Amino acid sequence: MPLATSLAIFQSCNITGVPKSTRFAILRDMAMVRKAERRPPLNKTHKLKRQDWAKKYLKTDFSKVLWTDEMRVSLDGPDGWARGWIGKGQRAPVRLRRQQGGGGVLVWAGIIKDELVGPFRVEDGVKLNSQSYCQFLEDTFFKQWYRKKSASFKKNMIFMQDNAPPHASKYSTAWLARKGIKEEKLMTWPPCSPDLNPIENLWSIIKCEIYKEGKQYTSLNSVWEAVVAAARNVDGEQIKTLTESMDGRLLSVLAKKGGYIGR
Repeated sequence: MPLATSLAIFQSCNITGVPKSTRFAILRDMAMVRKAERRPPLNKTHKLKRQDWAKKYLKTDFSKVLWTDEMRVSLDGPDGWARGWIGKGQRAPVRLRRQQGGGGVLVWAGIIKDELVGPFRVEDGVKLNSQSYCQFLEDTFFKQWYRKKSASFKKNMIFMQDNAPPHASKYSTAWLARKGIKEEKLMTWPPCSPDLNPIENLWSIIKCEIYKEGKQYTSLNSVWEAVVAAARNVDGEQIKTLTESMDGRLLSVLAKKGGYIGR
């Protein structure tokens, strides 16, 4: 009974009259509380495209792929994260309630093999469209990282981005092509597939760190500094584990006939 209440679980076993605290104590030894994951729905076309993608890249050397994405972090953190145990007789700490989580910062990063690229901060107030996205890549990724790489590295690197409109537009595609990122060097990406991008796991690691113990922030600069500090604590072995998971992810997509895989 996934996501069932403790009361419903006990009633399904024809057990009644058990206090809530006792139900929790019993269930804690065999289960845990989790929120349902939110994912876009997959239709038949999505599943077929995911399978085609997996077949296309099944023999790819994923150590050559740069996996990229954006993440938004707010001052207050995701809803429902401020939970934890407190001692008997203690009061729960007070949390601020602010609209839109108090505001936030948009962060871009990439991972390749065992290396973290960035994170880079999107300037406050900038709404990413095709033009601003390309300018952002020029000022950060290309000038601060890519241009330092060898010609051999650039020749073999495959650039991955999802199908967000600023990424997949004709303008952005043509702009990247002028930078030499085109055809086989620009990975095609199936729709509705955040579960296939290993950088999503990096975002989870960073968020768990910056929002642990229900932490909130008082300024955009402070939450950005926390992101940078958390990213620095992610070592190369952790990143390598994520990028080396891709062979298994592709096989899982094929085994599930295009369905979502566990992350």
